[in-house]
Amino acid sequence: MTIVTEQLGVAVGGEWLFKSLDLSVNPGECLAVTGTNGSGKSTLLGCLYGTRMPSEGSVTVGGKQPDEHSPAFRRRVSVLLEDSALFDELSPRQHLHLLRTFPGARPEPDDLLAWAGLDHRADVPAGQLSAGQRRRLLLLGCIARPHEVLLLDEPERALDAAGREWLTELVRGSLAAGAAVVVVSHHDPLVDAVAAAVVRLS
Repeated sequence: MTIVTEQLGVAVGGEWLFKSLDLSVNPGECLAVTGTNGSGKSTLLGCLYGTRMPSEGSVTVGGKQPDEHSPAFRRRVSVLLEDSALFDELSPRQHLHLLRTFPGARPEPDDLLAWAGLDHRADVPAGQLSAGQRRRLLLLGCIARPHEVLLLDEPERALDAAGREWLTELVRGSLAAGAAVVVVSHHDPLVDAVAAAVVRLS
């Protein structure tokens, strides 16, 4: 699926966060979005997922307007937004088992949990995990099922140095599988490692 924006703009309170954005992200490519806090990075990601309507211009994902309420759209697009959350009472293993309802989802979570360094916490309620462990679980949820688009909002948040290296591997895996990836990030090493193009909002 290709992500395309044409003359995209969002205004808040009479002030433009960004405008006239023409972007294109093809399968197997990564666009990184950088910029200062409040510059509209998360808002742009919301436009790509259909949670935010633009003030001007257009967005298409796979040739169609993004619609978070469409099951068909959600099956093809995997997302980590700033308000993404876990079920505190469920363990990492139970979270991944929930994703087995998606066609083509990986049937056995143990290998994924070990890869993410969560195998020793696999049966602990998510509410008892550290912030970094919770972040890794959220990211695992993004890639544990087939996806053609991956949208990530500051995925490096709460990850230590080893976690950030693992994150780079995760994004590269989605790219190798042919996903179009957009990542909002303040972490320059991640941007340098995975991005084919960078747009800076200010």
